[in-house]
Amino acid sequence: MIIVKNSRDVEKSTARRRGRPPAFDRETVLSAARETFWAHGYEGASIADLTAAMGITPQSLYAAFNSKADLYRAALEQYRGLGSDTFSALGEPIDTVSAFERILRGSAAIFSAPEHPKGCMISTAVLNCASENEVIADHVAAMRRRSLDAFTARIERGIREGDMKPETNPRALARFLGAIIQGMSVQARDGASLEELLDIAVLAIAEVARHRA
Repeated sequence: MIIVKNSRDVEKSTARRRGRPPAFDRETVLSAARETFWAHGYEGASIADLTAAMGITPQSLYAAFNSKADLYRAALEQYRGLGSDTFSALGEPIDTVSAFERILRGSAAIFSAPEHPKGCMISTAVLNCASENEVIADHVAAMRRRSLDAFTARIERGIREGDMKPETNPRALARFLGAIIQGMSVQARDGASLEELLDIAVLAIAEVARHRA
């Protein structure tokens, strides 16, 4: 049997083929890209991996995000939003020890959450890379430096407000906390549980408390 489509059906089919590609929700596909980068790293996540996870074509990816590098930057910004409740502690009217306790405990929870890849997408991202990806490595390193600056500023605020000892070295303590968070990220990637990460956090909190005024 030969089935002949009427002219209206043919016109509709042709219009679909020639029209714009199906629309997609930017935040949803970005979330899929974020998870892929988080799990495999920048260099480890291929365009094929990303488009498969995002459910879009390479053409749509480039049309929406311009490049893999720009997609990664957008994914990093979305990732930062996951910890906004935790890191907002830096600006809240609470004492310094309480602020970093919330950050450390919150980081342990995020790094070990079963619904996401393990570890931190920023703390240990792009530590080594091919020369052509150095711009991305510098971008992530700058994000880590901004976090270090924010930690330093919070400790300096604690000294000014009188809840931290005046002889405290703000930069050294900030670097210590940054190193702990990076270490927790690696431990989580290696399989450390929430309870084990919280044990690390407790020791770090005790070190911060040792400088309490």
